[in-house]
Amino acid sequence: MTKVNFPFSAVTGNQLFKLALILSAINPAIGGVLVSGPRGAAKSTLARAIVDILPSEAALVTLPLGASEEMLIGTLDLQQVLNEQQLKFSPGLLAKADQGVLYVDEVNLLADPLVDLLLDVCASGVNYIERDGISHQHQSQFILLGTMNPDEGEVRAQLSDRFGLCVDLDEKLDISQRVEIVRLRENFDRDPQAFIDSYQAQQSTLQQQIVDAKSQLACVVCSDDIRIAIATRCVAANVDGLRADIVWLKAAQAHAAWCGNQQVSHSDLDAVAELVLSHRRKEQVPPNQPPTNPSNKSAPQPPFSRPPSVQPPSLGQSDTNSDADTQDNGSGTPSDKSDNSPEQDNSPEQDNSLEPDKSSEQDKSGEWGSMAPSTQQTSLLSPCHLPPAKAVKKNVSSAPANSLNQLGQIVGGQKKSARLTNSINWFSTLANALGQWPPPQLKFKRANTGQPLLHLVMLDTSGSTLGRQQFGHAKAVVKQIAQQAYAQRELLAIFGFGNQQVQLIFAAQKAPKQLDNLLDQLTAGGGTPLRDVLSAVLDYQQHQQAAKPNLAFRNYLITDGRISQQVTDIKLQGDTTVVDVEDGAVKHGRGQEIAQQLAGNYVLLPA
Repeated sequence: MTKVNFPFSAVTGNQLFKLALILSAINPAIGGVLVSGPRGAAKSTLARAIVDILPSEAALVTLPLGASEEMLIGTLDLQQVLNEQQLKFSPGLLAKADQGVLYVDEVNLLADPLVDLLLDVCASGVNYIERDGISHQHQSQFILLGTMNPDEGEVRAQLSDRFGLCVDLDEKLDISQRVEIVRLRENFDRDPQAFIDSYQAQQSTLQQQIVDAKSQLACVVCSDDIRIAIATRCVAANVDGLRADIVWLKAAQAHAAWCGNQQVSHSDLDAVAELVLSHRRKEQVPPNQPPTNPSNKSAPQPPFSRPPSVQPPSLGQSDTNSDADTQDNGSGTPSDKSDNSPEQDNSPEQDNSLEPDKSSEQDKSGEWGSMAPSTQQTSLLSPCHLPPAKAVKKNVSSAPANSLNQLGQIVGGQKKSARLTNSINWFSTLANALGQWPPPQLKFKRANTGQPLLHLVMLDTSGSTLGRQQFGHAKAVVKQIAQQAYAQRELLAIFGFGNQQVQLIFAAQKAPKQLDNLLDQLTAGGGTPLRDVLSAVLDYQQHQQAAKPNLAFRNYLITDGRISQQVTDIKLQGDTTVVDVEDGAVKHGRGQEIAQQLAGNYVLLPA
């Protein structure tokens, strides 16, 4: 059964996403598109629809999260081996995606081995296979298209940078737009073919416009003034390397061709600036200036005003009510201030939130109210003693008895006793059989030699930690954990919880060598939502294990313990250590009690 896609031209809104896809179709050398947005934002709908407006009979190949390496790169053709006793290569998804689109839904959850293979092919445009007795290579040039929900973690930095363009979907739809989208979807579901036929003229026009732009692309020139502008703005954005400069030039040239121009203008640069920089821009903190809250992303540049004589071709169905979002608060009703709004909270107790040694009702409840976030520099502390991670064993009773050795697995990439997987090593099996069929003995592939470990830090960023330099001490503990994880080539993720909210500060990836700038920018204030951060971390662990089933966790709760909530019903995966940073002869916090409720270790930071 042939699956039909919702027409590209029928998708309402998402103009920047549409533009990114069209530019990649005009010039695949841009490097593809990464789309980040919440569930239900039409990410997958548009991603799958792009194939219908590509100039040629390009294929859309989907890479499942659970795909094996053989499925991606190719493997032996067993039928050929068995029938003719000849080794023959059986193409994988990379071969099928050549000159088409390779689509990865939830790309942030893609297993690391598959990410490594994708990085190699994206860099060279060639798939090299040297394994299982196969020595083969073939061209693999495709538009890499990835979608993700940022609430489920970030993409590995190396893979994120390989995406030429990135779109952050945060478009707010008004009532009329939502109604229209639902109506269009209803019509499509009722009779897909009739719906597609009704948009055939728009689809054909859009496809021809892309063909014309591709033919125009080679004629587009770029002046030195434009090249200097690109370099200047990349330096201002503090990007790594030169890939942003190269992609920006290619995207601007594609945009000029799309508009029917033969020379790149500053308007073309503006049109694609946020697509190029959104996932590469790094915030700079000038010396002797207090750092800002890292949760505030750099504001996107305003869209340029195109001269009336230079209008790009239509991207499909227009957003007829695009101005409505600026006229109301998105809820359809006037916004009313509640009794709890910060503007009405003039309680003098806020000034006492920096004095954790004084008992108050806020101390007992952990509710510090609304207060302006403040920061503290990371302290210089001697390393505290953190208990080592325990060995983690997996249940392998369901595997064939002759395929497994003793497990004996240790966390953290350390050596473990050799074991085999359930995957058959067909080359070794057939070579060992010497032409006999069925083979007298099956050979199985060896498992990876280390179990990945994620250090998951929960940092208390509430107002009560600001007294006695406790917040600075807590940052020093995070720095120590990060340094240890970096030395062992292990993963790190950091959550902050304070001011009655939970924030993912550093998504799961290899721990960086330096974390000072990020830590110095962190601010603290407000109350302490302990239960919320534990629930968020538990959900995060489940999503991480969906992509890495063998992943182990080491959890650190760094807090002053000034919390009244009970957490006996929340059980995190892996080992948990509570690091108590409360300073003072008399302890008002409950750090040790919280550690007992979480069935974890308790470490009191030395005075």
